[in-house]
Amino acid sequence: MVTSERKPYLLDFEKPLAELENRIEQIRELATENGVDVTDQIRQLESRALELRHEIFSNLSPAQKIQLARHPRRPSTLDYIQAISDEWMELHGDRNSSDDPALVGGVGSIAGRPVVMLGHQKGRDTKDNVARRFGMASPGGYRKAMRLMEHADRFGMPIITFIDTPGAWAGVEAEQLGQGEAIAYNLREMFRLDVPIICTVIGEGGSGGALGIGVGDRLLMFEHSVYTVASPEACASILWKDATKAPQAAEALKITATDLKNLGILDDLLTEPIGGAHSDPLKTATILKQALLHHLTELSQMTNSERRELRYQKFRRIGVFMELSA
Repeated sequence: MVTSERKPYLLDFEKPLAELENRIEQIRELATENGVDVTDQIRQLESRALELRHEIFSNLSPAQKIQLARHPRRPSTLDYIQAISDEWMELHGDRNSSDDPALVGGVGSIAGRPVVMLGHQKGRDTKDNVARRFGMASPGGYRKAMRLMEHADRFGMPIITFIDTPGAWAGVEAEQLGQGEAIAYNLREMFRLDVPIICTVIGEGGSGGALGIGVGDRLLMFEHSVYTVASPEACASILWKDATKAPQAAEALKITATDLKNLGILDDLLTEPIGGAHSDPLKTATILKQALLHHLTELSQMTNSERRELRYQKFRRIGVFMELSA
């Protein structure tokens, strides 16, 4: 998991809080050096810092939530797998042409229950991100994912997917290898699988790249994650020919967990520690594990046909609207 000892990466809206916390630390150091008791003053400042933290993270705009969803220290798929699984063995290759590092998966167990876990994997720094293509999976990645899901279905193991990508890889080579077909195949085939499928948006869920492993019985989402048909930057460029209007697009797209919960798309909104998932990765992983076990228990009590029908009806309801006559 991500450690707290690394140099903090501050977002713009976090800077006032960081300045106050630095001030508290400076006062504490000066008091220690000069033998002065400032316990009451420190307590007041710490109380103010806690209030400020709640104020900031309880009133984030969609654009600010996108910044948190893309935070370089935000826990990744492999971080969560390491934290919530009893054991884990990564499996490689699509058995066709490649092994995509942008989409990882394998067999593991949670609370003693065998499962197949897979998801998008971003890097921690520029070099790692380039190697993992910033979490943008290739056709081989989606075919690897489908191979693992078919393995899970064959052996009766629930499937858990972690969504965290700005979108599928859009390079020329990806199109030559059949990117659209690979994603469409996954969309179709995930509907027929008999085993429980739980999908969780852990960061950025972008376009078809997210949907390629996003068909499931339940959709979970962390509160500072986003799920969108197109990035706000792309939307702003298309609608207004101006990428600087991305915040306006983010508001209109309804991409936050709260928005999707209100629209009936999201099944479970997972709270994050104050400060975001990266501020306390282990606590965040515990929240995720408890939610997964809860939904696995419920889904396991259904028959295969009941789960397939639930999955079908869930997606049939998305986008339904009522047109009122004038």
